[in-house]
Amino acid sequence: MAADTAYATPDAPRMTGVQWLICVIAAIGFAFDTYELLMAPLIMRPALMELGGLRPGTPEFSKWVGLMFYVPAVAGGIFGLLGGYLTDRLGRRRVLTWSILLYACSACAAGFSTSLVMLLVLRCTTYIGVCVEFVAAVAWLAELFRDPHQRERVLGYTQAFSSLGGVMVAFANGIAIKAEASAGLPAINLPAWLHLGAEVGAHNAHAAWRYTLMSGLIPAIPLILIRPFLPESPVWREKKLAGTLRRPSIAELFSPALRRTTLVTTVMFACSLGAAFGAIQQMPQIVPGVPQVQQEVRQAVAAAPGRGPTTSPAASATSRPATVPASPPAVPGAVPGAVASGPRAAPAPNPVAGRIIQERAADVTKLQEYGGLLGRIILAALVIRIVSRRALIRIFQFPGLFIIPFTFAFAATHSLDMLKVAMFLAGLVTVAQLSFWGNYLPHAYPVHLRGTGESFAANIGGRMIGTSFAAVTAWIAASVTPANPDPATAAHYWAYASAGVGFAVYLLGFLFSFALPEVRADDATTDFDTPTSGPAFPVGDSRGR
Repeated sequence: MAADTAYATPDAPRMTGVQWLICVIAAIGFAFDTYELLMAPLIMRPALMELGGLRPGTPEFSKWVGLMFYVPAVAGGIFGLLGGYLTDRLGRRRVLTWSILLYACSACAAGFSTSLVMLLVLRCTTYIGVCVEFVAAVAWLAELFRDPHQRERVLGYTQAFSSLGGVMVAFANGIAIKAEASAGLPAINLPAWLHLGAEVGAHNAHAAWRYTLMSGLIPAIPLILIRPFLPESPVWREKKLAGTLRRPSIAELFSPALRRTTLVTTVMFACSLGAAFGAIQQMPQIVPGVPQVQQEVRQAVAAAPGRGPTTSPAASATSRPATVPASPPAVPGAVPGAVASGPRAAPAPNPVAGRIIQERAADVTKLQEYGGLLGRIILAALVIRIVSRRALIRIFQFPGLFIIPFTFAFAATHSLDMLKVAMFLAGLVTVAQLSFWGNYLPHAYPVHLRGTGESFAANIGGRMIGTSFAAVTAWIAASVTPANPDPATAAHYWAYASAGVGFAVYLLGFLFSFALPEVRADDATTDFDTPTSGPAFPVGDSRGR
């Protein structure tokens, strides 16, 4: 791996005040992309219980969890592709601005939801805004910074803020929960027409989940203040004014010149998000099976008031009447140990056990987020030093082939401390790949197709196909888990399913990396289909040069 002397210019111009404003808006946008998406696991259970009267463990609850997770992903994929097209037609800055306003206002409005359908629709519009924002922001940044060295750093380090989004929303939700418990949250005034015939008292206007959703409005505030100072992409604007900007076409993505690029990046982006959703995001379902967590639960339950010395804590937490069928395995994002009711619901576990499990799952998840942040920073440092894009992504893919199965098939079933370290590394190698695509894709397509091409890989490949691996893992876990398992056994089977899915998508992505077209990192502000701009790809790429 050689140094990229072709564009590593040590005398890069100093950034202006406007360029710093651009970086601030981009960083806020990337951070709140993750913030808005990771709200769902935190607010899902209380929102479904309040709005639908549903109880965890019932088929209806599981159905709505699935709808809330996957319908927005599909909507984001479809309309995100349209947003990429509009980015090429209407301009990067305009679409970026409206996409941030869309997801910020949608998240805030979701805090006023009075029905499950209303919440689902607003989660769809939130997801659409997030999917469009990523594409518009990456194209915008790539074309605003003409110096290649400066551009690669800006793309890398602003995307690093995405990893802070998960930490931020966890803290915001924790603050809201504590404030609700201490009666410190004022009531949200739900307009009467929003109740849609429901009793006003049926809705908790003080609920923490509502405030967590409403906090998604935060990124709209600086955007409104800074928007007048933000320029349009000079490359896109010059072509638009000169009348030389060609009309984008989805069909052109599959032309002989771009077919290989489109197919390979779509599959690899799906694998990157597939590892995140099919393995890493399954950790809340896996933590109950860690031996140290089981031991801590047994000790806490035994020490709880009102429990006799002859009572088996494990048996008490897992027993179910013989006439009650086992409830389906937990859905990704559902909180372990939730209280259920109804004829087909599981009996309520000890609340002490549920609290311990949630705390340990949060501890592991935070380390994974910190690992992801470090991975993004490492990617930002390496992207200007490594010429080969294939070599760059393999730096993270190859160790992931060993880290992912070790994390889920061994560490998750043997040691909490080992699991924490392994999850830190799993987050590092997986999340870094998401930043890689933000740096790679702007160089893979000409100006008039940049937003459309990025959107196809990120939204069709990543959002629609990649996130579906969460359902694949849940289906495999449900298929292999024996009937009426104890919590530890169920968690172990879920861990093995996550290990298998994670390894499979990592291997597929690694194999496809050998077909990934190489791109030059110094041509994002040129249009490689213009004869005077020079080739965008080195000799021997998919274009046959």
